[in-house]
Amino acid sequence: MAGADKFKIGSWVVYPPHGVGKLEAVEEFEVAGEKAEFFVISIPKSKLVLRLPVKKIDQSGLRRLTNKDDMKNVLDILLQKAKKRKAMWSKRAQEYELKINSGDPCALAEVIRDLYKDGSSGTQSFSERQIYQLAIERLARELSIVEKIAEDEARKKLENILQAA
Repeated sequence: MAGADKFKIGSWVVYPPHGVGKLEAVEEFEVAGEKAEFFVISIPKSKLVLRLPVKKIDQSGLRRLTNKDDMKNVLDILLQKAKKRKAMWSKRAQEYELKINSGDPCALAEVIRDLYKDGSSGTQSFSERQIYQLAIERLARELSIVEKIAEDEARKKLENILQAA
């Protein structure tokens, strides 16, 4: 439970499988005859409220939001040249999903950069679009809170960076 003290009620957090949420409360429940504390995290975008056992937060990957300086490094990844890979799409898709679910904003930026297609680069397949959309939505949500801007504005900022690269 050493990691629990770095989180404050009312603060924004990132829970890797679902993205950005707000730590609403700490509740105590009795489970199998033992008392256990749970973080109550609301994920507004998916209208989800989850209860995460406090003793499992380190294993879950729960983290605080990226700070402004680290976010600049994340955005710099979008300016780098996309990595073209020869592996089969199914293998690449699995790797992209793992990166998205890692909760690492740098990994999200890599997925976005590698799957971004402007009008001249051809078209994306349906599954490429789905993975791209999920990654850019998650990063835009975090960016919007870090920079205190609307989520649409954050997404436009990400897309403008991609177009400039």
